[in-house]
Amino acid sequence: MPTASTAANAYASLARMTNAAGGPGKSPGAEGDDGSFGAMLKNALGSVMEAGRASDNQVRAAASGSANMVDVVSAVAETEVAVEALVSVRDKVIAAYEEIMRMPI
Repeated sequence: MPTASTAANAYASLARMTNAAGGPGKSPGAEGDDGSFGAMLKNALGSVMEAGRASDNQVRAAASGSANMVDVVSAVAETEVAVEALVSVRDKVIAAYEEIMRMPI
């Protein structure tokens, strides 16, 4: 079950992704920054993959007996929250696409 610190880490990660992808208040393409939806999606996928790798490393370290179980559980929970957020975004994008396809021309 996600804890308050896991949620705070997820929000901080989302804030970093938003700032890296242009962020609120920045115009897309300003100052050489791509700022497109594709760039933001790429950053989000990269951060989820990074969280997964960190979780895998913690699990491997726990299997060898050299990791603290609190760190392992925290890494796995953070990855779970990131994946759930990514799946939620995917579902919203698919719903929006289906709604656009139902629109009359």
